[in-house]
This record gives sequence, structure tokens and C-alpha cells, in this order.
Amino acid sequence: MNRRSIIAGVVFTAVSLGTRVTADEQTLYGYSAESSRTERQWEEKLRAIPSPENLRSYMQHLSARPHNVGSAYDKENAEWILAKFKEFGLDAHIEQFDVLFPTPKERLVELVEGGPKFVAKLQEPPVPQDPTSNQQNEQLPTYNAYSIDGDYTAPLVYVNYGVPEDYEQLERMGVSVKGAIVIARYFHSWRGIKPKVAAEHGAVGCLIYSDPHEDGFVQGDTFPSGAWRPKDGVQRGSVADMPVYPGDPLTPGVGATKNAKRLNIKDAPTITKIPVLPISYADAQPLLAALTGRVAPEGWRGGLGVTYHVGPGPAKVHLKVKSNWDIKPVYDVIAKIPGSAFPDEWVIRGNHHDAWVNGAEDPISGAVAVLEEARSFGELLKAGWKPKRTIILCLWDGEEPGLLGSTEFAEEHYDELRAHAVAYVNSDSNGRGYLGIEGSHTLEKFSNDVARDVSDPETQLSVWKRSRLHEIAEAKSGEQRKEIRERADLRIPALGSGSDYTAFLQHDGVASLNIGFSGEDGGGIYHSIYDDFYWYTHFSDTDFVYGRALAQAGGTAVMRLADADLLPFEFGDFADTVQTYLKELKALSEKTRDDIRERNREIEEGVFKATDDPRHPLVAPAAEAVPPHLNFTPLENAVEEVTRSAGEYRKAFDQANGNGGTRLASASLAEVNHLLIESERKLTNSQGLPNRPWFKHQLYAPGFYTGYAVKTMPAVREAIEQKEWKQADEAIVVVAGVLRDEAALIASAASNLAAAK
Repeated sequence: MNRRSIIAGVVFTAVSLGTRVTADEQTLYGYSAESSRTERQWEEKLRAIPSPENLRSYMQHLSARPHNVGSAYDKENAEWILAKFKEFGLDAHIEQFDVLFPTPKERLVELVEGGPKFVAKLQEPPVPQDPTSNQQNEQLPTYNAYSIDGDYTAPLVYVNYGVPEDYEQLERMGVSVKGAIVIARYFHSWRGIKPKVAAEHGAVGCLIYSDPHEDGFVQGDTFPSGAWRPKDGVQRGSVADMPVYPGDPLTPGVGATKNAKRLNIKDAPTITKIPVLPISYADAQPLLAALTGRVAPEGWRGGLGVTYHVGPGPAKVHLKVKSNWDIKPVYDVIAKIPGSAFPDEWVIRGNHHDAWVNGAEDPISGAVAVLEEARSFGELLKAGWKPKRTIILCLWDGEEPGLLGSTEFAEEHYDELRAHAVAYVNSDSNGRGYLGIEGSHTLEKFSNDVARDVSDPETQLSVWKRSRLHEIAEAKSGEQRKEIRERADLRIPALGSGSDYTAFLQHDGVASLNIGFSGEDGGGIYHSIYDDFYWYTHFSDTDFVYGRALAQAGGTAVMRLADADLLPFEFGDFADTVQTYLKELKALSEKTRDDIRERNREIEEGVFKATDDPRHPLVAPAAEAVPPHLNFTPLENAVEEVTRSAGEYRKAFDQANGNGGTRLASASLAEVNHLLIESERKLTNSQGLPNRPWFKHQLYAPGFYTGYAVKTMPAVREAIEQKEWKQADEAIVVVAGVLRDEAALIASAASNLAAAK
């Protein structure tokens, strides 16, 4: 009998004998005392099943060859995953979509003036110790997907991270990028923001490089001696304007099926306006060394051994980008476990399986956990477990170029998901360290409870306890430490974008969580040929115990949602969070007004005329009118209504939970559960956000100029940041309306729960 069989035998001896549960063990939220005891027994059996050896084996197979969208191994992997799901006893199929996926045909970066002739390698070399790094015939070249074609020779300008505030600084320095090619370093925004902002300021091309200050030898030893990015390493990635909409650029809002109506490529708004390429810091160094002009501000200086000048000139660069603009298939692998009591209520779990190259860390480290969850569910089904709700397990294709597989699925099945989806639990990559949880704040208490029941494989503390201790140690103030110690639940960050939860949460209005371990395995192989099995097994979760912990956490979350008598949505933490967002917006409004006043004072006093370099005088910005105070009263009233309704729901829950929670097992809770499912939908509206209607959620969205990082109450927050005061006032009314609707739903759920027999 092999080890996997021994583990299964031990588990199911426990199944037959039952698992001891202490009498004083806390009843699970949303469960009667009796159903909680049963659920805890099944969950303990679930958490005993995942095997590090299986996780390692799955990863070795799935990352054996490059498997980007359109590659042969991408399809082979999808078929292999499908076979695994069926081997585990699950009903499974592949759902195909056909999407625009450009691949590079011509790439050129050369320094033609201002220094010695230099042609960038644009190539990552194989490493002898790393057996899959030499699969060069199958590797996608280093490029940025959805860059427009272009061929330009122009002066070079260094723009730091290439975010809006950097261009404000350039303007004060009297530097224009109009007609120039900009070079920006990665970090401080998602990569697609950099060519977007450059184009808005008149640039004709964009280079993005990995500076060793953030992503190389400054951080630690470089691969293969260490985990960090080597000098020739390059970060591939999409630069589609995903804050407008993710997914297939040609089919916004609808599934990219074979017969879908498609935009012309020239009309697709998410394709960049200027050509862009990523380069290594080895290729960037000669270009930066050729720049003169003003020395870059201190915060703009990276880790290369050159003086960082801004330019322009004398460096002149030739940039050429040309792609094959092909429609390629993506293969979503979907498995389904029918619910025994509420089959029309769906709990969805997902991760993606495609990668830019071999992708051991991103995404296979997360995908293998989902596979072990699937195997664990299959074993429990054989032992007699029957989930009350339907469980849908998804391994998406096409995430890397732009969340393609998940977005097309969520668009194609929009009506069904709005009608049936309870929640979506996502993961992406996984490492070692601390459990990170982000997501919908109606699930904040639930996610904390799950974390309390999963053990950290090294400390044997709960992963919740370990995260709490880490947060206390990292707190930046005594006040913050005090809150962490005293608050019942750890706060979870809101979700922006960058992974497959995006369409479920922000387009379809499905409550979502994103989970994964990280914090103790830093490295710099993201989206490179070195993200492979060799790197992962030398520098990350080398014995796969945190992969096992992720399978335990994900499996527990899905199982607990699927089996609950009353869905474990909770509104106290949600109300606390929206109160926090309101305080932040009011503080941001006042700070923006104060900053305008201070800037106007500096202009009057001639501060911007002073400079330590008379050859490059500073340019004073124009004075601005100080805006009137925003009227936050509608939002204040709506937040108060949410807080009051949350209190009513808590009171009704406590009453229903009395006497062993027998009322929680009542069939009359069906209407309450329906309202709870709808609670996230109420936070969306059909109009969506200003200038990007695809994003319908009014509390969470990726920032228009951050890309991945979240903006909370985004319509209001971004209007303030962009000093669109009329739009901010209008957005306050819209968000207040959404919150009033949410408060009414919570109150209705409380009333129905109180009336349940």
C-alpha cells in the first residue's frame, strides 16, 4: 500500500469511528449545535486528507513545460486536470472560449544616439542547474501582451515608476515626454498603468524594466544562488487596460464564444495606445547610463551602478514591436458536486492553470491545492458526506493575459451566477508564511473563523493566531496594535484586481475571498522562465506543507459554506468597515483641500523658483481654486442605517441561536439565505462606475491608475483624488443609495430570521 493509500485508510477509520469534539467547542456560526458537531467532524476528516507528496507530484507534472494560452501543453494540462477530476469521482467538463491573444513577431530595443551602439538582448538565458529553463523553443519571448504594434525612434526619458504623480514631478522639473520613449521601473502600480499614463502625456513608446532596488540583487542573492531576479531576468505580463474591463478585449460584457460579436482590434479600448516592451536591468543599464539632464530626485534612484538622470537626451532609442494578433482557445476546467438540499445555491472555488512560462509558483502552487481539495471532497463523498449546496471547482485558463477564462465564464453565465452563486473563493499563487485573506467584508468573520481552525504546519498555532501575532509585530502605531489585540476579528483588506475573483465580485456581485500563504519566501522570478519546479522546490514551500495548509483552508471554507444551515454572512464587521471608508473619504477630502491651499501659498512665495541646479529651474504649477466642502450627509446617513440594520441582524441571529440553535435548522430559513446571497448584489448597480460601466460594485474596484490595488468607494475616492468635485458630490449620492438598499436588505433578513420557527 503506498503512502497515499495509508493516509486514506487512516482517515476513513476515523470516519467510521467518529471524531471526538469537546463539549465546550464553539458552535460554528450559522449552524445549530447538532449540525455544528457533525460539520466539525467532517471538516477534521477533510483536513487530514491533503498530501504534500501529491501536491509535489501535481506541480512537477503541470509545470514540466511552458503552458501559456494557445500552447500545446496548455491544452494537455487542461485535459490532464479534467482526467484528475473524473478520477476523483467528480462530474467535470471543459468549457472553451475563443479570445484575442497576441504573441510577439518582432521586438527591438536599441540605443542609436547618445552613447555606444547598444542592442538589448531581450532574452533570458537558461541556467545549467535548472532543467526546464532551457526549453527555449516552447517559451514565450519576453513581451507585454496587448501592446499595440509600433516602430519609433525618439529621445528617452526616465519617469521613475511612471505613475501620475511622477509626471507631476516631471512637469515641475520642466521635463516633457511628448514625442519621447519613456523608461519606467516596475512596482508602485500595475504594469499596464505605465504605458497608459505615458500615452496620456504624449509619449510614443514605453519600456518597463525590473530595477534591482525592488527586484534583484539589492533584495538578496540572485537566481540560481538565491531567490531573486538575475540581471537578465524579465517580467512578462499583460498591459491591457484592465481597469476599464478585464477579459477578452474584443467581447466586453459578453462571453467570448465562437459566435460572439467582436470588436475590431483597432476599436478595442483596452489595447495600449503606444508600443511597450519589458526589459531586464542588464538591458536597462546602458540606456539609463546614456541619459543626461537633471539628476533624478532621491526617491527615483534605483539600485544600478549609474547616476539616474531624467533626460531627455542625448540618448535616443529605437523601439519596435510587432505581434501576431490571433484568436486562441482557452480551456476552463469545471467540476461539479451537486447539493443534496439546496442544489440551486452554488459555492465556487477557483484558481488558474495557465502561466507565462512554466509557472510553478504562479499559478501552479495554488492550482495543486485546489486539485487536492477536489480529491479530498471525492474521498469524503465515498465515505457518505453530502454537501447541502452545490460545489463548483474551477481551474481557469487565460488568467495571465487578462483574467480571460474566468471573465468570459462570468460574463457568459452572468444571469445564472447572479441567481445562484453564494460565494467565490479564489487563490492564485502560494508560498510559505502567513495566511493572507482579502475579500468581501460580509465574509470577514467567516474567514477569521476558518483561519482559527487551520493549523500552521511549522508553529502548530492556528494560522489565525500566527497572522495575528505577525500583525501585532508589524503594527506601525500603539493604537493599531491595541485594535489588533482587542478586535474579535482581524481586518481583511478589500479586493482590487489581478486575479480571477474580479469578474465574480465586481461584475456579477458575488461575495468573494482570495486566500494564500506568503511572507517568508521572497523572490524575483515572477513571470520569468525561472518560475519553475527547480526554483519552487529550492526557495519557496520546499516540502509543500503550506500547500497542504492552503488545501485545508480552501477546503474548509468551501465545505463550511456548502453545509451551513444559515449562510455565515455577518454584517457587524461590514458596518465597521464602511464606517472606516467614510472616515477615510472625509479625511482625504480635507487633506486635498489643505494640499491645494499649501501649494497655492508656495506658488505665491516663489518656492518653485528655488533650485540647486540653475541649469534646470523648477516650473511652478498653476494656482488652483480651493473647492467647497463636499456634502457627506447622504453617505453618513446611509452608513448609520447599515450599522443599525447590522445590529438588528445580530440580535435576530442571537435569538435564533439560542437553545442549541434549533431554529437555525428550520426550513423557513430559505428566504433568509436568499437575502444573504443577494447582499453582495445590492452593492452593485447596473450603471457601474463612471467611465467604466463594466465594474458594477460600488464599494470595491481596482484603481483607474493603480490597476491591481483596490480603491474603496471608488467613484467617490477617485473623484476626490482627481479633483472632480461635482462628480464626487454625485458619487456620494449614488454610493449612499446602494448602502441604503443594503441596509434595507439586512433589516429584511433580520425580520425574517426573527420570525423563523
